[in-house]
Amino acid sequence: MNFHIIIPAHNEEAYIGKTLASLVKQTLLPKAVVVVNDNSSDHTEHICDDYASKYEWISVINATSSNQHLPGSKIIQAFNKGLESLDDNYDIICKFDADLIFPEHYLETLASHFNTNKQLGMASGFCYIEKNNTWILENLTNKDHIRGALKAYRKDCFKQIGQLKPSMGWDTVDELLAKYHGWDILTDESLHVKHLKPTGQSYNKASKYLQGEAMYKMRYGFWITLISALKLAYKKGKFRLFRDYMSGYFRAKSNKTDILVSKDEGKFIRDLRWKGIFNKFQK
Repeated sequence: MNFHIIIPAHNEEAYIGKTLASLVKQTLLPKAVVVVNDNSSDHTEHICDDYASKYEWISVINATSSNQHLPGSKIIQAFNKGLESLDDNYDIICKFDADLIFPEHYLETLASHFNTNKQLGMASGFCYIEKNNTWILENLTNKDHIRGALKAYRKDCFKQIGQLKPSMGWDTVDELLAKYHGWDILTDESLHVKHLKPTGQSYNKASKYLQGEAMYKMRYGFWITLISALKLAYKKGKFRLFRDYMSGYFRAKSNKTDILVSKDEGKFIRDLRWKGIFNKFQK
């Protein structure tokens, strides 16, 4: 099973070497790894070039974008540059962050899952962060959700969902659209991936409304947005984020921001979300 891996990287000199080191040690090696060095001002490019000189299946693309860290659009635009450089001869396409350490059997285990279930559209392990010298689960989302840091898609699923949306919320709408098209999603709790930089650490003030905007663009509607915003702010331990999320939702609604999904897809997404909410109350 052929894996193509794309890694957007911006000023990741402290981490990218460890990520690439873990990929070259895989029991099932990827067919191609492309690092998109996105406007880095540190030694990211040098570290990646060093790996590319030693492994013919690793390549580096230098891209120039804004220095502003806006979740979603910047990352996916870099991902798409990497995608353009690859051929179509792959079974699984991965979007990985540049601050991960994968267990040696990670890709081999994913390949086994995809081979076993032909309806499996997306799969991943779990992100762990270091706290008090111990690696603990980075528990920002439900365990059945694949984190944006480590996405792996079957080619047919990837194409059917329209690839990745250059917008905040891309790593939620991809799963929702995969389910809309009848694909299965799998998270393997046995696969512990070390996440060296906690999610959201480099977000800036300009990005604080984007989560709520994403909920609008996925056609969540007011009540699901309200519940989702409360839950996310609670998990992050910052109630002020709830205000930012709701402000982002109403700003997007007022500005009639472009929607990411069709009306039918939106109805499916809302029904799925309500089902998940009611199931939690019944437990």
